[in-house]
Amino acid sequence: MRVNPYTGESLPTMEPTDVEAQLKTLRARQAGWQRLPITDRVRALKGMLTYFEKHKDEIAQTICDEMGRPREQARGEVGGLLERAHYLAEIAPAVLEPEAVGELEGFDRAILHEPLGIVFIVSAWNYPLLITINGVMASLLAGNVVLLKHATQTLGIGDHFEKAFEGLVAHAVLDHGQAAALMAERCVDHVIFTGSVEAGRTVYQSAAKGLLDCQLELGGKDGAFVAPDSDWAKAAEDLVDGAMYNAGQSCCGVERVYVHESLHDAFVSRCEELVDAYVLGDPAETSTTMGPLAQAANAAIMQVQVNDAVEKGATLRRGGQARKIGKATFYEPTLLTDVDHAMSVMKEENFGPILPVMRVSSDEEAIRWINDSDYGLTSIIYTASVDRAEQFCREARTGTVFMNRCDYLDPALPWTGVKDSGMGSALSKYGLLGVTRRKSKHFRL
Repeated sequence: MRVNPYTGESLPTMEPTDVEAQLKTLRARQAGWQRLPITDRVRALKGMLTYFEKHKDEIAQTICDEMGRPREQARGEVGGLLERAHYLAEIAPAVLEPEAVGELEGFDRAILHEPLGIVFIVSAWNYPLLITINGVMASLLAGNVVLLKHATQTLGIGDHFEKAFEGLVAHAVLDHGQAAALMAERCVDHVIFTGSVEAGRTVYQSAAKGLLDCQLELGGKDGAFVAPDSDWAKAAEDLVDGAMYNAGQSCCGVERVYVHESLHDAFVSRCEELVDAYVLGDPAETSTTMGPLAQAANAAIMQVQVNDAVEKGATLRRGGQARKIGKATFYEPTLLTDVDHAMSVMKEENFGPILPVMRVSSDEEAIRWINDSDYGLTSIIYTASVDRAEQFCREARTGTVFMNRCDYLDPALPWTGVKDSGMGSALSKYGLLGVTRRKSKHFRL
């Protein structure tokens, strides 16, 4: 049963859909959609995007009700969706045009980028608009159509996507077994999945049975280094926000920080002030800056990590407990120091508002610890030196390296992970190319 995380009230039920009928309709629509010139697809999709502008407040309220994010922050996610979608629309004509391979007398040769057909997108609840638009917009621009399975928690957002994209997106309410069968039996042509590592492995196995390619965006344990030449106060502001925003429910949230010993105490003191400023409460109130956990059971995972750290010698500076407000479960914004890699809080994803800070003595030590992870989504360095950041970038085994910022997806850059953080790319030209197949045109004239 779906419930509002704050009030505990039941959310509207949604009956399972007739997936066979949805697939049949999508197949028929895709044939005509593919034949449209790319400029016509771009024009049509830009018109469809106005749905999100017109229904911004309604969509924000849906996010607030379904996952407990403060309503004002939910409104910002609509803006992020539009930014990404419009960027992809602008670059699509150039990216998707046939590629010439050099002149050869008597021949016409090119590499064509053709749509795959039906892209099956299994989306996540934590950023229900941003995660979903990455795959939806790229797929549609490339001439595909989309079967969308949104998370059970955020089915209402799935319905908004179906309404916005006028027959090009079908929102399917189905269980995991049905989803696995669609992939294994090749009822769809490509898979884009966002979720946990464990679930990603299961999806990959199902897709393999149908010989389908996959894009997997999985977990993260993103680490940051605050170098001795950095603006440590600005770093504290960014990194606390990167750890606490959306109640820490983000794959690219900041989950560990390594601070040079010369700055450690001042940095931690500023973090304490910032953590103390959070206001937990009703996500519909403008004064609330942190809402409840979308899934209350996750509090137990966080508590295990915090308790393990304290038992092994960590200092609990702030927070460290689940808290009930009304019927909702919150986890207090939590700051830990004196941590090390023997503690699970430095190694395992927690998906919560927890910031562990570890003292380091050199750049080399920081990068060694940052790479000591099964994940590889993003890494961060705060420094005044571009040379230092370049060295950090060369050595960090992550899909993105930030200098002096964190927790942001630039639509011009590929969003990709290494190791357990996944495979394939969203956004940028590579997100568009990732939902096409290459076809070789080889004509003797």
